[in-house]
Amino acid sequence: MTDDIKRRAHDLDVTVWVGKAGLDPVVEELRDQLAERDLVKVKFLRAARGGTTTEALAEELAERAGAELFRTRGHTGVFR
Repeated sequence: MTDDIKRRAHDLDVTVWVGKAGLDPVVEELRDQLAERDLVKVKFLRAARGGTTTEALAEELAERAGAELFRTRGHTGVFR
């Protein structure tokens, strides 16, 4: 099952972008998208990362949105 999810996650397009406004504007958007599909790919732009890591931001976003962080790779995270 994990291989199937990895394959699907790889083929996903980014549908949520986290920019200089931070996580606040995207928490509800991620919740809404997860209500409609099982996986959502999020891109963390340089302006959002500041002095932190993509992993830390992704974990915080998952917690705030009530989502599960499936994985991070580069500057993207896949949530379910």
